[in-house]
Amino acid sequence: MISLDDAVQDLYRIAVVEGKTTSTIRLQTLADYCVQELEHRGLEDVEKEAAIAGAGREKQWDVAWSYDGKYRLGISLKSILRNIAGTVPNRVDDLIGEAANAQLHSPEIVIGYVMLFDVQHDTVSTKHHARWSDIVNERLTSLSGRKPPSWTTGTIEDYVLVKVDFSSSSSIIGLSQPFVDFFDTLVGEVAHRNPNAIR
Repeated sequence: MISLDDAVQDLYRIAVVEGKTTSTIRLQTLADYCVQELEHRGLEDVEKEAAIAGAGREKQWDVAWSYDGKYRLGISLKSILRNIAGTVPNRVDDLIGEAANAQLHSPEIVIGYVMLFDVQHDTVSTKHHARWSDIVNERLTSLSGRKPPSWTTGTIEDYVLVKVDFSSSSSIIGLSQPFVDFFDTLVGEVAHRNPNAIR
């Protein structure tokens, strides 16, 4: 069994200890954790690094699930470990863009978003008068909760913000919500939109 701790420790080892902050494998264990949890809830043959069609272009998603020849679920995994003030706005823009791209092609697709945020570099934004960790959480909250019949393009079904502290070791400081609720929401929406897909 893979745990969230395993995923965070792997990110710490690769990004901090080995200094490979942009390594393509830094979130592989987190992807494995997502696959495990989705399959535990009844989704079969969950994929990693799947090419999902979009209105503008095909895009690689970290975790995905297809049914009847079409992708019905995608999860994007992100980390913010440095340059917080510059990265947070870009990550929010990335979320909106990649969600909209997939949704304009397949409006019924369910989308989840997981972000790991290193609080050792958290600062207060003078423009927003709030810490960047609070800003990103607020923005993710405002962009989540997408459900029919309101198919708002560029929003997502659910997210988890994982606050970690990599200042001296690998430690999880807090979650915006339990992962069990996150996965239950995603699979619940998949089941609602594809009633014959889950056994």
